[in-house]
This record gives sequence, structure tokens and C-alpha cells, in this order.
Amino acid sequence: MPRPTAQHRPFGSTPSGEDIGLWRLESGTGVYAEVLTYGGILHALGVPGTGGDTASVVLSLPSADQYAEKSPYFGALIGRYANRIAHGRFTLDGATHHVPVNDRGHALHGGPEGFDTKLWHATPLVEDDRAAVRLSLHSPDGEMGFPGALDVTVTYALDPSGTLSLSFTAETDRPTVVNLCNHAYFNLAGAGDILAHTLQVDAPAYLPVREDGIPTGPALDVAGTPFDLTAPALLGDRLSAPDAQMERAGGFDHCWVLSAAPAGTLRRAARLTAPAEERVMEVWTTEPGLQVYTANQLNGSLMDGHGRSLGRHSAVCLETQHFPDAPNRPDYPSTVLRPGATLTSRTEFRFPHLPT
Repeated sequence: MPRPTAQHRPFGSTPSGEDIGLWRLESGTGVYAEVLTYGGILHALGVPGTGGDTASVVLSLPSADQYAEKSPYFGALIGRYANRIAHGRFTLDGATHHVPVNDRGHALHGGPEGFDTKLWHATPLVEDDRAAVRLSLHSPDGEMGFPGALDVTVTYALDPSGTLSLSFTAETDRPTVVNLCNHAYFNLAGAGDILAHTLQVDAPAYLPVREDGIPTGPALDVAGTPFDLTAPALLGDRLSAPDAQMERAGGFDHCWVLSAAPAGTLRRAARLTAPAEERVMEVWTTEPGLQVYTANQLNGSLMDGHGRSLGRHSAVCLETQHFPDAPNRPDYPSTVLRPGATLTSRTEFRFPHLPT
């Protein structure tokens, strides 16, 4: 079997003129990943289909300029706080902190200059059984209103099974809140929409939201609702189901509460299947939540590198993370990180039916 490899090439520059690199990881099994140092973006994830053809299963843009100017977080690393913080405000240890609002009066994905806009430092790691690139970032105290200097590393790794893993660590010098994730938009057919995909989410409950995307309160049981994905369901059927929550978001844009597990335990969160089972992907994670977003706000104005229009429901995001607005919700799992502690998190994208 061919050895895993990590190869580098340039990919334009940031708006401030800094060089962006692209790292291509090859697993030796036909699966490959391309990662940009700008935003830590997963630019491509090539997966062979049952017919032998390989297609990238994530939405992407063709140039650095378009990522900087137009991207709705395609493939990006999100921080300091993935998802929403109500009114861009939270209190920690008696002090109130303010994050710039950028979504209907609330802070989304760390504010307008979150980790998705940063240039990450890359170190390749090639071993006998995997190809990887480790990205690191220093976020200074007070950036986007968050307290404490934060040092973050995210390692993308491909192993011989074709599994793409993302391992996160973070440390701080002052109490802060942290919620990290990857924001890939998946389409296992490689093009078109995801209405004929089936999705299973291993979660008994979800967080209903207000019109502005902020959770209304405690989790609700999924039973008897379009959010019951405990068995595989056709996305097109669920997205057309009459439901007030679906109407508010224009589809799925909700956090599922995964079944409880000991801290650090990998367990399956979701299984996504393309039409005719051309490709199958499982999401495994140590995180307590899974935000499912069905690209409700894409409107066809963006074009990928093949000149294809990217429209509504052209992908589904499966974002492993803690819960939205947790800094303001003491009943949710805590996102507080303190000096001397290390945040660790791991997510794996597995492809159990790769052609042999």
C-alpha cells in the first residue's frame, strides 16, 4: 500500500498580503484532504465512490479572495466560540464581556473576525500510518472581546482506513469561554443538492430556537417531530415537513444533544448516505452536541471551482461542538476554560464503505 504523504503548494494571499499555503494529505487509500492555512479551511475532501470515481464531498471556493470576501464559513475552523452567543454578551466570574454582534443582534462563530479569518501556522506530520498537518494559532487577550490569551492547535490527519480526524487543543492564561469546530459543508454526491441524502443522528433530544437562532431553553425530545433522526431519514422529506421550528430556520439549523458519554469518549454522532449509497460517511466525536445546518441561506450567488452554482440545500453541515449560548446557560455543558487546564476534543469523519 502507498505511504501517506503531505505536500504543500501556494494558494494566493490574505487581504493583508500574507502567503496562504495549501496542504494536500494523501491516505494511500484513495481518500485525500486539502487544508488551507487561511482559516484552517478544509478546501477539499476527496472520497472514492462505489463506481470508482473520486469526488470532493465538501463545498469550496476557487480562490483565496473569494474565501476572504464571500465565504459562509466553507470548511473553516471556528472560534473562539462556534455558534451563537445571545446579544454578544456573557458574564464570567462576575465580569461581563462583549463580543461584536454579526448575526441578527447576536455574536456568531466568534464575531466578524473569528478564527476563520486568521492565518494559521502549519507543521506537516508524516508517519508510517498517517499524513497530518498541525495548525496553530495564538489569539491575544481581548481579541473579539474574549478574555485571556488563547493558544489553539488543530491537527488534521488521514489514516490508512481513509478516516479524516480533527484533534483540537486549547490553553489559556485567564478564564475564558471556548467552543471550537469545523464548518465543512458536505455533499456526498459531489454536486447537486442533498435532498436525496439520508441522515441519521444518534441523539434523543435537540435544542429548539427562537426566530433569531438562540435556543429557547431546555432540550426537547425528538420523538414525534421532524428532528427524530434516530433512524435514517430522507432529508428532502424532513426539510419539507410542516413544523414551526423548520419554518423559522428555513430547514435544519439546530443543535442535537448527543447521548451522554464519559468525557473524551468517541461515539458516533451521525451517519450521512448519498443516493444509491454511492458514499457513506459517519461522524464520530467527543463533543456533546451536533449542529446540523442544511445550507438554508445559500442562494446560488456563489460558484465553486467547477463553475457550479451553490444553491439552497446544496450541502449539510455536521458541526460537532458544545451548545449555542452556553456561556449564558448554566444548565448547558460548560464551555469555560481556566489556566492550567487543557481543552481537548476529537472528531472523525469515517467512510466505512470505501471501494477496495
